[in-house]
Amino acid sequence: MPALRSYDVTAPAGYITPQLITFARADGAGVPVSGTDPMPVRSIGVAAISTPLAGNANTSQAAGPFTPELGRPIWLSLSGTWAGSVQVLRSTDGGATRLPLTAGGQSWGRFTANCNEPVAEESDAAASYYLQITLTSGTVTYRVAQ
Repeated sequence: MPALRSYDVTAPAGYITPQLITFARADGAGVPVSGTDPMPVRSIGVAAISTPLAGNANTSQAAGPFTPELGRPIWLSLSGTWAGSVQVLRSTDGGATRLPLTAGGQSWGRFTANCNEPVAEESDAAASYYLQITLTSGTVTYRVAQ
């Protein structure tokens, strides 16, 4: 490891202007990076710790909750031979109120065929996800995961 470089502090200033990397806290205050305040980053390539919501349905039913890890895409996979619809619902009050997903004011997250795609990315720690499964025939295999 290379030796630390020292700097002479000479008159007339008697000080060195520190050069620090800073980041903004949630309240907007600047915080210098240090051992007690490291850069707010997360490792890429680390598996999500959320528990997938998975199962099979051959009757209409609600499934859930799925509690996501924040800041990661939420994937929905549907497979099988089935007819009907599967609607992704989101709640922030423990499931008492479940609202359908929308994008630009339009319905989003309602599927009538097999799929494997991201449906949301969460930033609210109170949020949980549910599936409203409405079948007219067949069996759908579902998985909500990160």
